[in-house]
Amino acid sequence: MIDGNIPAYKKSNSDLDIGALRLFVAIAESGSFVAGGKARGLTRSAAGKALSRLENHLETRLFQRTTRRLSLTTEGHEFYHRCIQLLEDLEEAEASVRQNPLKPKGILRLTVSEGYGKMVILPFLRDFLAAMPEVSVEISFSDRVVDLIEEGVDLAIRVGSATTSYQYITQVIDRASLHLCASPDYLKTWGMPDSLTSFNNHRRLVYGLGSAPTAWTIGDKEKCQITVDDRAYARFDSGEAIRTAAIDGLGIGYLPSFMIEEDLLEGRLVKVMADMESEEIAVHAIYPNRRHLPVRVRAFIDELNRFLRRS
Repeated sequence: MIDGNIPAYKKSNSDLDIGALRLFVAIAESGSFVAGGKARGLTRSAAGKALSRLENHLETRLFQRTTRRLSLTTEGHEFYHRCIQLLEDLEEAEASVRQNPLKPKGILRLTVSEGYGKMVILPFLRDFLAAMPEVSVEISFSDRVVDLIEEGVDLAIRVGSATTSYQYITQVIDRASLHLCASPDYLKTWGMPDSLTSFNNHRRLVYGLGSAPTAWTIGDKEKCQITVDDRAYARFDSGEAIRTAAIDGLGIGYLPSFMIEEDLLEGRLVKVMADMESEEIAVHAIYPNRRHLPVRVRAFIDELNRFLRRS
């Protein structure tokens, strides 16, 4: 007993060593026993032995080892993401007791819709990273559905409909209007549509492959919604690809304002039936439903919201 009341802590063989977890993460992120061990103040030999003890304790192999390469196994990947979460929670718990606010640091892993990512997120990143010197980023520009937890992604930024799940928090951070647009060359060849019902004589560039819906919902002059669902001339899984195809004269696109603003100003694209009421879409931030959001993620969302309000 300690202090007469509190039982002394006795480490059992079933306890995981926090130091071993930190070492495992360091090796996984550096891809090397030498670099990982050095980051934790250990020699290559000591790091290798400590990792072997961890694997024996877990009764599973965490790394595939060859003479040239060290890579995580499937179990290693899953364990790595769990360790990151555990160590971050531990660090935040310690900081809260010490009443010492944590500074954002570490690798921020993002997946962002391609068009919004290039037009909005990249300009924002310069100032964000300058203000957060201990944060680095990994970004995937993609609209594909991502399992954030399984793939170890901190935050997704998605344009349009968002995933709803008890596993995730979804927050609207921005809104954009959709506009019909085409290149001057296309309109010179095919003419300007004079009504929404005349689209069957035009080439629609549509987002979505396979069984994805191809309809456009547009408001007419009386602000009544009309659905345009004539045959798609070409279908894409990238809004950026539709923009490029429209500029090249392939057809008419229905694209968000943030993506075509400069093209309209510089004459690469022209609004089609500009007096039509444009549809509005939401931009969402999506992140795992965790009790404690990592400081770097919270900082990114807060600063992005400030950036968007200023813009």
